[in-house]
Amino acid sequence: MQLLHPYIVSDLNAMRSMASLFDPLPDVVFSVKDLQSRYLALSEGCVGRCALRNKWQAEGMTAHELFPSAMANRYRDQDRQVFAESQPMRNRLDLTVYHDRAPGWCLTNKQSLHHPDGRLMGLVCISKDLTELTRERLLDERFAACVDHIQTQYHRPLRLEELCELSGLSIGQLDRRMKRVFQASVGEFIRRTRMEAASHAIQHSGQPLADIAASCGFSDQSALTRLCRQMLGLSPRQLRLRTLSQRR
Repeated sequence: MQLLHPYIVSDLNAMRSMASLFDPLPDVVFSVKDLQSRYLALSEGCVGRCALRNKWQAEGMTAHELFPSAMANRYRDQDRQVFAESQPMRNRLDLTVYHDRAPGWCLTNKQSLHHPDGRLMGLVCISKDLTELTRERLLDERFAACVDHIQTQYHRPLRLEELCELSGLSIGQLDRRMKRVFQASVGEFIRRTRMEAASHAIQHSGQPLADIAASCGFSDQSALTRLCRQMLGLSPRQLRLRTLSQRR
């Protein structure tokens, strides 16, 4: 731990306390990582699936020391993306290991962790096992690849035909499966993904709103404004002004 930034070292107890809030939830793993993707704090959910004596044993380790290499490579690549973009990563479908050491699917969210002066320090991650959906065989690599495609290609037009080809499902099957996993139709999930990216850009960049709309896959600024009002109850301009006033 001597390699950690003093700010993180001084706050480790707070991080461990935060992780302990998730200990009663065996199907959830909460973790905090440093910039080298080493675990600083984890919840109890990691113990059985990683064959640990206790959750503190994993502190200082990386995913490659705890999970199969294919899983660990994906986790590492996600961390690098969060560090590079400082943008939250939402609703990623990942393979993981369950308590009985069997492979299964989980839903992962990651967000960068910053020093009070703005410096990037690490990230926080929450992964929720999708045990029932895994048992029902509603999740597989082709469906996950389709979801990944939406989450990385939202900035361009997405045709249902290409999503069906990626997933190996009909339009109706894909829509029903998306609703089971994300409680949203394919179209709703695409719009939500675009709005999350646009919201982050509105609040954390000085880009003109028209440029944000174009870069996030909206037909024009008015389309962004309509969806922003519908989903957030604010116009893009109001959202930006509110964010600026909160920082003062």
